[in-house]
Amino acid sequence: MEKKKRLGIWMDHSTANLIEYDDLTLENTIASDFTHGKKVEALHKSENLMQNKEQQMNEAYYKEIAAEIIKYDHVLLFGSTNAKSERHNYLNKDLHFKDIKIRVESAHKMTDNRQQAFVRAYFDKY
Repeated sequence: MEKKKRLGIWMDHSTANLIEYDDLTLENTIASDFTHGKKVEALHKSENLMQNKEQQMNEAYYKEIAAEIIKYDHVLLFGSTNAKSERHNYLNKDLHFKDIKIRVESAHKMTDNRQQAFVRAYFDKY
C-alpha cells in the first residue's frame, strides 16, 4: 500500500476527525468508547475501576488513531484540548512514526467546514 501524503486530525479526548488534505473531505471519524454512561457506571463500582477503564479505552482510541497516522507522511494534530499533545508525545516514543512529520496546533471547537479550512490553510504553507 502506497503512503498517502497529508492528513489533518481535529481531536479531543472523545472524537477524532480525520481530514485528508488531497481532497479535503472528512476521511473518517474515530470515537472513544469511554462515554459518559460508562464513566458513571464504572464510578458506581469504584473510582479505581473507573480510572482503569478510562485508561484502557483511551489506549484503544489512541491506537486506532495511530493505525491511520502510519499511512501518511505529514500529519497535523489540532484541537482545543490537550489530547493532541498527548497523542503527539505517545507517537514520538514509537519508532514506527519516526519518518512521519507530525505537528501540533491549538484550535477551538470547529464545524467540519472550519476544520477542513484549517487543514487547507496549514498545508498550503508546505
